[in-house]
Amino acid sequence: MSHSNNTQDEPTLVTNQTLDIVVAALFLVVSELVIFDCVRLGFGWNSDGPAPGYFPFYVAVAMALASLVNLYRAFTMSADDASEAFVSKPAFKRVLQVLFPTIVYVFAVEYLGIYVASAIFIMGFMFVFGGDQGIVRTVGIGLGVPLALFLMFEKWFLVPLPKGPLESLLGLA
Repeated sequence: MSHSNNTQDEPTLVTNQTLDIVVAALFLVVSELVIFDCVRLGFGWNSDGPAPGYFPFYVAVAMALASLVNLYRAFTMSADDASEAFVSKPAFKRVLQVLFPTIVYVFAVEYLGIYVASAIFIMGFMFVFGGDQGIVRTVGIGLGVPLALFLMFEKWFLVPLPKGPLESLLGLA
C-alpha cells in the first residue's frame, strides 16, 4: 500500500481548529474536575506539609490556564489555519485499519495469552499490510518473534507474561 503525504486533495474529516477546540475544552473540563476534588480534599499547606490536594490543584490550575489560552488561540486563528485539515477521511481510515486489530489484540491476550495473540497479530499484519511476503516468511516471523520474546522474558529474565490455554497445554504455563 502506498501512502501519499499530500492530503490536500483528500476530503477533510476534521479541521485543526475543530480539534483544537475539542481538546482544549476536554482538558478544561478535566482541570475543573480535579480542581473541584482538590478543594474537597484541601489544597492548602498544613502544619505537617501539603494537604492531599496541594500539588494536583496547582497542576490542574496550570492545565486550565493552558486550556483557556488554547481555546482563545483556536477561536482567533486565521481562516486559512482554521480550515486546514487535521486528518483526511482516507488517512483516518488507515488509522482505524491499525487501531481495530490492535484493540482486538489487547483483548485476545486475556484469552489466548500474549505469545499466541502476538503470533496471530504479527501474521495478520504481515498478510494484510506486508505486501507479498510469502507464507513461509510470514509464518516464520509470526512464530519466531513470540518464541524469541518467550525465551527472553520467561527463560532469561524470569519475567512471566500472560499465558493462555496453548501454553498450558504445552506445559509452559
